[in-house]
Amino acid sequence: MLGVLGGMGPAATIDFMAKIVRNTPAERDQDHIPMVVRVATDIPDRTAAIVGDGESPLPALRKALHDLESARVSVIALPCNTAHFWYDELQAQTAIPILHIIEAVADTLPAGTESVGVLATSGTVNAGIYQKTMAKRGIRCGFPSAEGQQDVMLAVQLMKAGDLGSARMIFMRRTEELYQAGHDAIIMACTEIPIALADVALTPKLIDPTEALAKVAVRICLAERAASSR
Repeated sequence: MLGVLGGMGPAATIDFMAKIVRNTPAERDQDHIPMVVRVATDIPDRTAAIVGDGESPLPALRKALHDLESARVSVIALPCNTAHFWYDELQAQTAIPILHIIEAVADTLPAGTESVGVLATSGTVNAGIYQKTMAKRGIRCGFPSAEGQQDVMLAVQLMKAGDLGSARMIFMRRTEELYQAGHDAIIMACTEIPIALADVALTPKLIDPTEALAKVAVRICLAERAASSR
């Protein structure tokens, strides 16, 4: 059974669940993957904590993690890029495997990828979580300009406040900035961004981490089901 440690934000959690359903080969209700979803909206702001302007979300993340443990899930997905700053500490708290969204993204990149543009929160950028993972594979990361990064954070706030239209325009503008920089791929490295750009025709170079994470989760859960039926 899949556990989802969500709420960061709630709309991104719902989007992730929809991608789980969409990526599951099913002909009836019983073919789908059972999920326990913890929408932990009480988790403090991740970016504020990373830049030293807010309380650590780790205690609240641990509590939500333990709630999923109590529900006896077999694998956990964390559909928030920035929260992966605390991935190692969370995984150390449990024997249940926690899927890693940045590793899932790295596995989807085409062979020969040399550089990626990363559109993310300032917390994700400052934490270096994409840079570290991509560097292991010899891939460079590029980011928006300082002004562009401020724009990205504004757009994330607009998304969380329900102003999808304004957020979409900003994300489109900053995606184009990365596209023009010549990166081999552009990663929508905040789970709010794929929601904003879902109905927009943009470059095929765009990579959706939520989609990548959902596909890994489906593959693992289906393999578990097959193993248990033998």
